[in-house]
Amino acid sequence: MRVIVVGAGVVGTMHAWHAVERGHEVVQIERESEARGASLRNFGQIWVSGRAGGEELDTALRARELWEEIGARVEGIGFRANGSLTLVRNERERAVAEAALTRADAAARGYKLLDAGEARALNPALRGDFIAGLWCERDAAVEPRTAQLRLREALLASPRYTFLPGREVREVVGENAVRDDHGDVHTGDVVVLATGAWLGGLVRELAGPDLPVRRVRLQMMQTEDLGEALTTSVADADSFRYYPAYKSDALDALNAGQAQTPTAAEHKMQLLMVQRKDGGLTIGDTHEYEHPFAFDTLEDPYDHLTEVVEGFLGRPLPKIRRRWAGVYAQCVDTSRVVHRQQVREGVWLVTGPGGRGMTCSPAIAEQTADELGW
Repeated sequence: MRVIVVGAGVVGTMHAWHAVERGHEVVQIERESEARGASLRNFGQIWVSGRAGGEELDTALRARELWEEIGARVEGIGFRANGSLTLVRNERERAVAEAALTRADAAARGYKLLDAGEARALNPALRGDFIAGLWCERDAAVEPRTAQLRLREALLASPRYTFLPGREVREVVGENAVRDDHGDVHTGDVVVLATGAWLGGLVRELAGPDLPVRRVRLQMMQTEDLGEALTTSVADADSFRYYPAYKSDALDALNAGQAQTPTAAEHKMQLLMVQRKDGGLTIGDTHEYEHPFAFDTLEDPYDHLTEVVEGFLGRPLPKIRRRWAGVYAQCVDTSRVVHRQQVREGVWLVTGPGGRGMTCSPAIAEQTADELGW
């Protein structure tokens, strides 16, 4: 079988990976010299803890298995089973963590509620102010700036894989074929459009104006080397408001009795933090849903994140090295893991994983391969 993959972000690259692994020939086409979107501009978290029960959790757990397997084979993925701590500062927040422990799938996530001393023993860099931490053993991390590049290098070692950068696919021609802006036609047995947040142009033409996917903008930052190990990923209790796994009466009570700070509420914020292999911290994030998106980054969210992180660390942050904004594609019905649609004979659009993209991409691609009979 010959598979044409359009898009070289992590979702597209994982489709290419599975196709090559199953013995197929792959041509992957990318409009830039390399992908520059959300696949690089994220935390690199393999985030199991907050996923909705059922299909979403199953997908995340399977993806974590695949990331671990791939990470063991491909140098530079940076897979590490670091787990996460969601830190709570008061009894209302602790009640939400306690409610999460009662979920039927709590054991599958590796949930455990640690007191402050136990959390500090697990992650000694946390010397600041909190009373407990919800530990999720199944969370993990990879290096987002290098993971897909190393995957591509591994793919290029196969004679069945071809990468064509700097080519924008402009049209579908006939069945199972696309034409790029160089005028070349690429024909296969199946075409997968993994175009990320690029939802206009050809995607709109093929899928129509009512594609049930929206674009979401976020802001993040990265510090210089912390100078010590942050042994787990870290979240704050605002993440309880964002992730579906934490829905409960206790969360309703938290929302009713404890408002977010004005900055966090305005920018729909939570704290997520992961240490990179070079010692720096990736910290975020905000969520902007209404178009047109701002073209600049705002300082108030960064000030808020700095205050929250310094409160947990009990020390000043290192110098901020980078700030950036990114955009990802998310299903309007956020209970859906991904939007997978046949848009022409032999042509499939796979998009809309939202903030799950880095976590779930290996399993999303595996599901595509299974459903299409690769």
